[in-house]
Amino acid sequence: MPKKIIALAILCISFLFSCQKKVESPLLAHYVPEEVVAKDSSIITIPLDLNLQDVPDEYRYEKHLQIANFYQTNIGTPDYSGSFIVAKNGAIIYESYQGYSNYATKTKIDYVTPLHLASVSKVLTATLVLKLVQENKINLNDPVKVYLPSLPYPEVTVKNLLNHRSGLPHYSRFEELIKGWDRRKVLSNQDILATLSNYKLGVLAKCDTRFDYNNTNYALLALVVEAVTGTDFSKAMQDKIFEPLGMNHSFVFDYATQKNQVSQSYKGNYVNHGWDQYDAIYGDKNIYSTPRDLVKFDLATYSNTFLRKDLREEALKGYSYEKQGSKNYGLGIRMNEYTNGKTLHYHNGWWHGNTSSYTTLKNDTVVVIALSNKYTQKPYRAIRISALFADYPFELEAR
Repeated sequence: MPKKIIALAILCISFLFSCQKKVESPLLAHYVPEEVVAKDSSIITIPLDLNLQDVPDEYRYEKHLQIANFYQTNIGTPDYSGSFIVAKNGAIIYESYQGYSNYATKTKIDYVTPLHLASVSKVLTATLVLKLVQENKINLNDPVKVYLPSLPYPEVTVKNLLNHRSGLPHYSRFEELIKGWDRRKVLSNQDILATLSNYKLGVLAKCDTRFDYNNTNYALLALVVEAVTGTDFSKAMQDKIFEPLGMNHSFVFDYATQKNQVSQSYKGNYVNHGWDQYDAIYGDKNIYSTPRDLVKFDLATYSNTFLRKDLREEALKGYSYEKQGSKNYGLGIRMNEYTNGKTLHYHNGWWHGNTSSYTTLKNDTVVVIALSNKYTQKPYRAIRISALFADYPFELEAR
């Protein structure tokens, strides 16, 4: 028997043994060969033209074993509550689901459980805005006042909101800036705009002079979307992104009607985090999704029929070079630009007990997604998996 076949057989046997770990989903938590799981359950597709090659089984087996070792040591420990996936060209290399979406009812997290994306929501919001740019409904260089006339900052453009260079005040600090602020009132996006309009708060920096990561920017972008589409942000996201890509388990959270329906947010030991006055604001957060749905979204970012090449390039380039270092920000995406010429695109999130990580390796067509609804920083470790696919400066063994 040829040595290559023997080696592959040994690898497959090792792979199958690695899959005997605890599985808390109605679907197998890890990729296994076609003989065990039907092919359509391990390949994710979207209804768009894509020029991506099939991923060889031998490659998937090898990467699966490497990722399994990293995940089980660094992320998926017994206290983890969340979901995780790594895929290349839509082929699932590794996925896992564990913990509870609702601890009180003992509802377990599985592959169709939407979890709060926190600030990874910004990636989707930015993409929706770019879709509307593509439809000539928004101009990136227009002042935001073109769409939101009451905004008292005439120099701030749509692009400044997208790349966090607006200099606008943070809505989370309104209570520090405004005397008699009502902390009990649940704020809406319109309340954010009205507060900026009525109080004309001072800027934190002159527009387009420095990067300042700011949720206010994306709350206003959601209002821009509503202004140009004539519909609410949730429907616009459904019509332009979720439905066309078959993201059937993704939605924008509605605070008034869905608080008891969505996966809950927890502190340690499944102590419910509860809600506050910022929980109804969307665009900067409040999108729920699953790892498989996010793989569909990531696949779309390689399709010219989804978003024009020039707009994708606009989103993926850096805009903030006033400080030295590798870190930068595009239009709704973070990036590390390394001295070896590699650029790594990603976005992390944190809201209450929800933490999230989305890493998209554009030159390698790989996506890594980790979501948790019980507070932990472990999803942020997922970015280190990029070192398995190309020359990114991460140590897999680091804890």
